[in-house]
Amino acid sequence: MTDQTPQQLIEELDTLLDAERAALVKGNLQELEPLLAKKEEIITTLNMTSDLEREALEHVQGKVSRNQVLLDSAMEGIRAVAARMAELRQVRKGLDVYDQSGRKTRFTTRNTPSLEKRA
Repeated sequence: MTDQTPQQLIEELDTLLDAERAALVKGNLQELEPLLAKKEEIITTLNMTSDLEREALEHVQGKVSRNQVLLDSAMEGIRAVAARMAELRQVRKGLDVYDQSGRKTRFTTRNTPSLEKRA
């Protein structure tokens, strides 16, 4: 990668950011890891380049910002699913209810599986 010009690196980063966006939009989160490694490598190389003009990076900066919003949304969705799964596990253990005076009562659920095997 060191033999590439700064413009070639920027073009490669641009293509990579488009692939990252496509993976995020499709929900293919497993595709992000190799893209992230390549993106970090390109950005590190660009940061070491002294003859880089700011105007050349403006286009990819917009894509980086756009993808960051998508990544944040994906993480928010993952956190929501994790919270919902934790709530469901809690309900399986039992249910807390409150009476008219505000006292909490716990109803435990049975530990036997709800699936019956029939002949």
